[in-house]
Amino acid sequence: MALFYGYRYYFDPTYILVIIGVIISLLASAKVKSTFAKYSNVRSMSGLTGAQAAERILRNAGIFDVSVQRISGHLTDHYDPKNKVLRLSDSVFGNTSVSAIGVAAHECGHAIQHNKEYAPLKIRTALVPVANFGATLSWPLILIGVLFSWSQTLITLGIVLFCAAVLFQIVTLPVEFNASNRAVKILASTGILSDREVSQTKQVLGAAALTYVAAAAASILQLLRLIILFGGNRNRD
Repeated sequence: MALFYGYRYYFDPTYILVIIGVIISLLASAKVKSTFAKYSNVRSMSGLTGAQAAERILRNAGIFDVSVQRISGHLTDHYDPKNKVLRLSDSVFGNTSVSAIGVAAHECGHAIQHNKEYAPLKIRTALVPVANFGATLSWPLILIGVLFSWSQTLITLGIVLFCAAVLFQIVTLPVEFNASNRAVKILASTGILSDREVSQTKQVLGAAALTYVAAAAASILQLLRLIILFGGNRNRD
């Protein structure tokens, strides 16, 4: 990235931080896609689909007020705590593979967290509107601050708002790790998957966890870049 100040043209070396973040994210995304695809070809011995496994896990956990629905897309699976709906993508809902059951179990882990009032999940849920607000307004405020004679007040406010988005990414980590741990334990204890299949599921969920780590790392690197660029008083000619 280059910055233009008056009639002087500079290369911005901090853009390297952004490049590192992008590379980390791309590698993590490639890893989860390849691992999911690998074990999508491994049919579980139980013969259960992702939806059937989810239903069994929820009932086994004593949760009867969460519905399981299909959602279009690939790896768009998620748990909606507001409506108590567990949505499974096309590649998971009706699929009997180890990957599908692993992903379904992970989302059930979130439903169980919600049912048990898992503190980190409650914190993350509370941060959603704040993080969205921060992610939406942080850059406009920073850019406006730069345009208006490097207004440090607007720039600082933008960085503070961006911190909210970074905090959300960080809080997400223990929530996702815990959901995966719950999934592995449930799949093993209920016998939905064999020991070997549970081991394969760990690889799928481990790869998925890398995407959250990558997202957090990328956001932290971006925040570091903003602080380096705009953190101090930047008086420009």
